[in-house]
Amino acid sequence: DFQLHHGVSLGLWAHLKDQHGARSQRSQEADKPHRRKGEKTYSCDECGKDFTRAEHLKRHQIIHSAVKPYSCELCGKCFTQAGNLKTHQLIHSGFKAYNCDLCGKSFTLAQSLKKHQVIHSGVRPYSCELCGKSFTQAGHLKTHQLIHSGVKAYSCDLCGKSFTQAGNLKTHQLIHSGFKAYNCDLCGKSFT
Repeated sequence: DFQLHHGVSLGLWAHLKDQHGARSQRSQEADKPHRRKGEKTYSCDECGKDFTRAEHLKRHQIIHSAVKPYSCELCGKCFTQAGNLKTHQLIHSGFKAYNCDLCGKSFTLAQSLKKHQVIHSGVRPYSCELCGKSFTQAGHLKTHQLIHSGVKAYSCDLCGKSFTQAGNLKTHQLIHSGFKAYNCDLCGKSFT
């Protein structure tokens, strides 16, 4: 009998499945005794990320809200989780305990070193479907794809020129400041 096996009526089961997805939190709770250890059966409705425990799902779901209760006293940056604030605060310490054996570059976080080391491997797993250019990091591909979108979200307040990347706008703004950081070693002429 369906009701005895699942602990809910067939009508409620159909409702949960149709209105809340086959793996709603209610149905996940009903299945708890049958779950295998480490099985990710709690799923975020917003992004689809899976979790092994209901409390992990609840903690994760905060990232989809605008609530960021943890803020850095030094720079004001806000975070959804206390652990993320703690990790961020290492940046302000200036202490960089993780060094690349190949080039000597130092990092505050182990994950930053790991991400960096991909550069030395020559592996570029992220490729642009439009032009074929490949990248070592997903974020670099995402930034690159703005070129193809035509969206130029960063505009110069002084002349109105627009850019796809914030860094390009910053470089452009040096023209207006009069600051010339680059000098020709041969003739001494300065450039922005």
